[in-house]
Amino acid sequence: MAEAMSVYRTTGKRKTAVARVTLKVGDGKFIVNTKPLEDYFGGRETAKMIIKQPLEITNTLGKYDIDVKVRGGGMSGAADAIKHGITRALMIIDPGFRIPLKRAGFVTRDSRIKERKKYGQRGARARYQFSKR
Repeated sequence: MAEAMSVYRTTGKRKTAVARVTLKVGDGKFIVNTKPLEDYFGGRETAKMIIKQPLEITNTLGKYDIDVKVRGGGMSGAADAIKHGITRALMIIDPGFRIPLKRAGFVTRDSRIKERKKYGQRGARARYQFSKR
């Protein structure tokens, strides 16, 4: 493990959410927008689980203090953006982590975003009903 730097800063994105992640060697404190992880995501256990996935794969859960500033999107997008940011930071810490993280599908940014509504239509793809007569 390359411990040359002590603070690692990265950005993770998903939908319209952007997470600025800071990893420091520590005892596993998790702060999201100045609140502990449990307070920020409340009862959303899946969101908390998603965020911890890259740390579990690399066996680094509890080894780093993580401070996150997340903006935009909802809870699902925020959780995935944080996961993406943590993945990027872990790859900077140890390039050897890239292989298991890539295999799990965490390295690639999920580029799916909401399709825009088109004019003359009800939605992105929904049309108004056509009446021949």
